[in-house]
Amino acid sequence: MIKRKNILKIAIDSPAAAGAGTLGKSLSKHYNLIYVDTGKIYRLIAYYKLKYPKKFGFKFIKKKIKNLKINDLDKKQLLSDEVGTEASNVAKVNKIRKLIHSFQINFAYNPPKKFKGSCLDGRDITYKIVPDADFKFFITANLKTRAMRRYKELKGLKKSISFKDVLKSIKKRDKNDYNRKVSPLKKTKDSLLINTSKLSKRACFLKIKKIIDKKIKINGNL
Repeated sequence: MIKRKNILKIAIDSPAAAGAGTLGKSLSKHYNLIYVDTGKIYRLIAYYKLKYPKKFGFKFIKKKIKNLKINDLDKKQLLSDEVGTEASNVAKVNKIRKLIHSFQINFAYNPPKKFKGSCLDGRDITYKIVPDADFKFFITANLKTRAMRRYKELKGLKKSISFKDVLKSIKKRDKNDYNRKVSPLKKTKDSLLINTSKLSKRACFLKIKKIIDKKIKINGNL
């Protein structure tokens, strides 16, 4: 695989609804980076599994991943609670992870030339996908805060769901993500822990921007 030199690489790991996606998008826009929400890839596969149960299989997935474009991850249907739960199950399958890893690594190390680098967020980015990232962050928030954020997000999409159900779903996803045998969610020693429970979106962005700018100023062009 071709790797672009002198690019900025940001790796973010986080549990569900901790704010990593919002942060990743903000950082990517500010530093002109390609942004990949890797969790959305698993959600897309889960969506296909639910929509095309008879066609679903490894060959079907392989074809979908081969033709996958970043814009495909913007489907509103991917945000449903049902898809999120199924995504955690899909993520446990090693053969599927290997396919998706290749897609992620390509964007991380060889982003389109119009971008100055890459920013990926997910569950195993800091130690599996971009272990040599210039910046590694583990974004988290307390359980109720994360559940409320996801609940408001779903209500904004006119989804009929209760907070209790969302809380239950987040708990289940945490259990799956932290305890699966293949690429579990974990904080690496070299990742900076950021708790967003009491931080606004803007405050979180500015906090991390300050960290990145300081290092860039000291080390020059990364």
